[in-house]
Amino acid sequence: MRVILVGPPGSGKGTQAKQVSDRFAIPHISTGDILREAVRNKTALGLQAEPIMAAGGLVPDDLMIGIIRERLNQEDATAGFLLDGFPRTVVQAEKLDAILEGNEGSDLSVVVLLVPDALIVNRITLRRSCGACGSVYHLENLPPSMEGVCDKCGAPLVARPDDNEEAVVKRLGAYHAQTAPVVEYYRAKGKLKEVDGNAAVDVVFERVMRSLGV
Repeated sequence: MRVILVGPPGSGKGTQAKQVSDRFAIPHISTGDILREAVRNKTALGLQAEPIMAAGGLVPDDLMIGIIRERLNQEDATAGFLLDGFPRTVVQAEKLDAILEGNEGSDLSVVVLLVPDALIVNRITLRRSCGACGSVYHLENLPPSMEGVCDKCGAPLVARPDDNEEAVVKRLGAYHAQTAPVVEYYRAKGKLKEVDGNAAVDVVFERVMRSLGV
């Protein structure tokens, strides 16, 4: 099972990806997680990516392609994988095809989550996360029991540096300009599955499963 999950920032890709990964016992490969870890650890990649991410931009293709090639060569990805946040451009999609060529790349399924921009802005700007255990909250839809404190471990909740309205709008603009063409790229190849992502998590997951024929 080889799955790509596509959608704007805040569309629920990460949540759905984890559930799909668990269902099929395949690694969830999140480029966002890889990049944020690199930023925290002050690696060479992190130092290059940090100012771009803080400004709401997209990390350059050559940097991302190198990361993905290295990750897909790891043993746990030989039986399948789920990509979350990649490819974001047609160039990346073409490079991924080249990486998968001769490796049963034809069984690739691409699921795109459809969520209106206005809802995305609300989701992201009101999102808070725990720096200690990684739990995520939403100030309106999923607030913590005590303001500013994680229910699970009691650590402070914080907003990511790029979770402000200006950066979110910029990220959405970048998505529509650069990533949306990826949808058409895979549509032309007959690999695209469109899923309405404007619903409860469990409902969206059921829709994703149906789109994958499960």
